[in-house]
Amino acid sequence: MTVKARNRLLALLWLGLAGVAATAMALASIYLYLKPGLPSVESLRDIRLQTPLRVYSRDMKLIGEFGEKRRNPITIEQTPEPFIKAILAAEDASFYSHNGVSIKGLMRAASQLIKTGSIQSGGSTLTMQVARNFFLSREQRFVRKFNEILLSLQIEQELTKDEILALYINKIFLGNRAYGFQAAAQVYYGKDIKDLNLAQWAMMAGLPKAPSTFNPLANPSRALVRRNWILMRMLDLGYINQDQYNQSITAPVTASYHSRDLDLDAPYIAEMARKEAVDLFGDNAYTDGYQVITTVDSRLQESARNALQHGLETYDARHGYRGPEQRLAPELLQDSDQLIDLLNEIPILGGLEPGVVTAVEPKKLQVQLRDRRVIELPWSNGLSSIRPYISESARGARLQSAEKMFAPGDVIRLRKVVKEKKESNSSSEMIATAVDEPLQADPFADPEGGDIESAEPQVTEEWVLAQVPEAQGALVSIEPEDGAIRALVGGYDFRQSHFNRATQAARQPGSSFKPFIYASAIERGYTAASIINDAPIIFEETNLQDVWRPENDGGTFLGPTRLRMALYKSRNMVSIRLLQSLGLDYALGFVEGFGFERSKLARNLTIALGSSALTPLEMVRGYAAFANGGYRVEPYLVDRVLDVNGEVLYQALPLTVCDNCPEPGTGSESLSSEPVDLAELQLEGQSVDQGEEPAELHVLPVGPLDPNKSQARPRAPRAMSAETAYIMDSMLKDVIKKGTGRRALAMKRGDIAGKTGTTNGPRDAWFSGYSPYLATSAWVGFDSYGELGKNEYGGSAALPIWIDFMTSALEGLPERHLAQPDDIVTVRINPQNGLRTSYGGMFEIFRTNRVPGREVYNPYRNRYTDEDRDMPSQDGRENSLPEELF
Repeated sequence: MTVKARNRLLALLWLGLAGVAATAMALASIYLYLKPGLPSVESLRDIRLQTPLRVYSRDMKLIGEFGEKRRNPITIEQTPEPFIKAILAAEDASFYSHNGVSIKGLMRAASQLIKTGSIQSGGSTLTMQVARNFFLSREQRFVRKFNEILLSLQIEQELTKDEILALYINKIFLGNRAYGFQAAAQVYYGKDIKDLNLAQWAMMAGLPKAPSTFNPLANPSRALVRRNWILMRMLDLGYINQDQYNQSITAPVTASYHSRDLDLDAPYIAEMARKEAVDLFGDNAYTDGYQVITTVDSRLQESARNALQHGLETYDARHGYRGPEQRLAPELLQDSDQLIDLLNEIPILGGLEPGVVTAVEPKKLQVQLRDRRVIELPWSNGLSSIRPYISESARGARLQSAEKMFAPGDVIRLRKVVKEKKESNSSSEMIATAVDEPLQADPFADPEGGDIESAEPQVTEEWVLAQVPEAQGALVSIEPEDGAIRALVGGYDFRQSHFNRATQAARQPGSSFKPFIYASAIERGYTAASIINDAPIIFEETNLQDVWRPENDGGTFLGPTRLRMALYKSRNMVSIRLLQSLGLDYALGFVEGFGFERSKLARNLTIALGSSALTPLEMVRGYAAFANGGYRVEPYLVDRVLDVNGEVLYQALPLTVCDNCPEPGTGSESLSSEPVDLAELQLEGQSVDQGEEPAELHVLPVGPLDPNKSQARPRAPRAMSAETAYIMDSMLKDVIKKGTGRRALAMKRGDIAGKTGTTNGPRDAWFSGYSPYLATSAWVGFDSYGELGKNEYGGSAALPIWIDFMTSALEGLPERHLAQPDDIVTVRINPQNGLRTSYGGMFEIFRTNRVPGREVYNPYRNRYTDEDRDMPSQDGRENSLPEELF
């Protein structure tokens, strides 16, 4: 080699070394420049995937899910091995052998950059995709790519391959708001990832490259090509055998959109819980995977929804059929696809499905359903009973021919009814039930416990004409012991209206508010036997702005009337005179102790008739005090909130009834009288009950308290004394026994009590009542404040809903009553004047220091009716008067 050649070689060598050094220095400089801006890989170990907020019932039934991203994280151990191989075949076959960066892939990306001026394929490994998805943007820039490489190298040093793969499986976006493969499997197939087959796993593995382009819903043909390519790659890599490939390559595309299945239909509850979670944690509640455990009982919630919907439909049916919802253009009937699309746009409300009339005959209709079935609606399935709606108080004549009401193109509502025929050796019977309600108990079960041989039931389904009610309603039920909301329905259907009438509709409760005025009187010194004149009265009060002439329903007056009778007969004049005697300021102060806001209470005598606008939730809170012996509780919905790892973030500490705690003052003024000698009463022949051990009230269990909190549940304060609560409980039981709530006698329970309420018009119908297990309030009315119609009252419109719910809620529970306080005695009185008597009359309960004085007996004056000879309702005992006279 010549000197010249050698010098040239040395120069090239030095030049090469200089280039390498310069490149190294440049890379080092870039690294040093970018390094401070790189996130800590250690943070990946504590990464918080954006997981939606989920709301559950107390028995862990899913009620709702809120958040932009649908994600259900799973561990690598929960991920099927064939699916992992499908991912590797599609994205990074050398994942378990490289150090986070693919040199071959980077060279391909660099070549594209030189040729086109942009990076197209990216050359990313799974590790690089994890780096990009967690920390970096997706824009195709050199600096971002270099950051991605550096971060990938760091990730490989800090995390194991399985940890990296688990992050990828849970983080990647896969279309349709699904993040992570578990959520995507539920969206596209309605299954967990572990339950898919090989063809479906390959389809899932094809999504990360381009979730829109290879989406099996939006582009099934391109998704199929991508799936088959992945299956071929798996075969080439030895991940599957030829038989598996042959079976999977011919499988059809079976993906379809699946929304998240909820275990319990309680959207009003879900929305209330969502709002409370956001109030507690801000917008992070939507992304941090919080689990909100509510106090709602799934069985009671289902019963409440069914009771309200059935009650509103029954009320609506009494007032006539309003006709089809709309009439479609005739040309739509010729395009079945367009017709089905239109039907699918009409929401199912209250279980009532829309259908389009396609043909009409005098005694039947032909109807197109949204599932493409065409059914016949015979005359007997709702058509024969149609009477056209004229107004809420008037209906037309019964329909004689379907052709008079319907025409092709009419959109109507139908309810599916399942009929189950059961046959046995001795009988057969047909049971019909709405399809969205549970089947009734088997009527053929042996009452003695033995089995009857029976054939398999024959189940058929029928469709019945229906209509969506225009009236609305609400029902809320709480636990009297601590205010836990066990069931709440804010309207006929959440899809029809999001307005929550249980918590937001402030309506006049009418006579259902009277018990609070009566309780204030009992606390003040009145008794259930106190006499108030039920007679006309006229007021000229400046704060009423006019002359006020209140009336009783029906316009009749009873004259001097005992408070007990006045309450169960709902006498308006007695309530007004009673409030006038008590004084407005005292009564308002006392009623406020039940939890009512003073600012919401009318500041005039009309409050005695329930003129204040209150919500069903406020009313049921007040009635809970009658159910629990006199304590004020606060309704609450959220029991606890857990983070994504199941740790308690929030735990409710509700006001809770404590019967064994020392008794504080009630906070209300009492009017005492001289004590009565019990021995004297006994010598005079009076029946005296000195009480018994307090009965333990039923408390449904609530979730465990946060172990990090030492604070115990605070004690509920008293709204009234135990004696007042006991007397009011007895009086409210008489409302059901012989008053406006008599319809509830069908429940055949002695431990239920309550009060109807009806406002002028009538515009509002109420029933608020309770057993020691639950306090429940039901309301029916129009959002527009329209009239409910003639002969509609609290006892006809709201009470049936209350009965329906409470019958189901109390099923199987023994009767339970308030314990009689020691200070309560039972005394014989003359029902005409409320005074003690030794002959005839009736029994009444009193506080020992409020027993009335003795009357002078006159056998010619004291004549009692059968009603006068009743005993007060208490403890479920027989309410007839003993024949023996003392």
